[in-house]
Amino acid sequence: MPDLLCMGEPMLELNQRRPAADAMTGGETLYLQGHGGDTSNAAIAAARNGASAGYITAIGRDAPGESFMALWAREGVDTATVARSEDAPTGLYVVSHGDAGHRFTYYRAGSAASRLAPADVPEAAIRGARMLHVSGVSQAISASACDAVFRAIEVAKAAGVGVSYDTNLRLSLWPKARAAAVIHAGVAQADIALPSLDDVRVLTGLDDPDAIADFYLRLGCPLVLLKLGAEGVIVATPARRERVGAFKVEAVDATGAGDTFAGSFLARHLAGDDPFAAARYANAAAALSTTGYGAVAPIPRPEAVNALLRGRA
Repeated sequence: MPDLLCMGEPMLELNQRRPAADAMTGGETLYLQGHGGDTSNAAIAAARNGASAGYITAIGRDAPGESFMALWAREGVDTATVARSEDAPTGLYVVSHGDAGHRFTYYRAGSAASRLAPADVPEAAIRGARMLHVSGVSQAISASACDAVFRAIEVAKAAGVGVSYDTNLRLSLWPKARAAAVIHAGVAQADIALPSLDDVRVLTGLDDPDAIADFYLRLGCPLVLLKLGAEGVIVATPARRERVGAFKVEAVDATGAGDTFAGSFLARHLAGDDPFAAARYANAAAALSTTGYGAVAPIPRPEAVNALLRGRA
């Protein structure tokens, strides 16, 4: 049984490329296939950094679903709690590029993951884990999925299983008022909160990082890791607070960096590191994840993370 169970929606990515107009392509636009989904990324990051990790979701019995099953098998992410649907598809999004930058188009309405309901929660598996990791996206994709996450949290808390909650605000999925109410209700039940500064400035109306950390501690979460991007992270408990600095790297793509932070932190937390040491490790892992393209491929392994940590020492 995995120590860490992550819950949410994976999405196949089709990322536009601009090939040269030659005889091979005829100048046609090509799309590179990849994998996304915040909690799936976190599960992979945790597994690459030594944790026993599994995933709770539903995917279609389709080509994108098969691609994810192959990905998780390669990465050592347990799929015993992945349901397969005969009549609902795996979610997909397309990234297109133009003069105004990149644009995301999502095809997730009616996806298998969005149909998850409380009755689908694998309660025995959650009771056998040490940590459940969810996010705002896990709850934003549908009302039934929102309720399923709350049921998963309820089962975890009753069994003494830790709960980790990443805000991951996506206002394209739900109104701000509902997002704030649901996310803060989730964080109030969590043992570890992983808000990002950009998210929580919207959710709380606060600007000062220390005031934001105080807000989440007052909700009742005993450990808050406020992600500040290039400025590192504030690690706050009721008794201690410390800003853990970021690592400078040649960044090319920040896609999935927050997910890498979450998964790497949870891996080290479950291995017994104190939260400040685990945050330093996760900062290094997140920094390295920005040195390549995509959410999954650049997620580093311990050898690379420890090399960066030694360079800072």
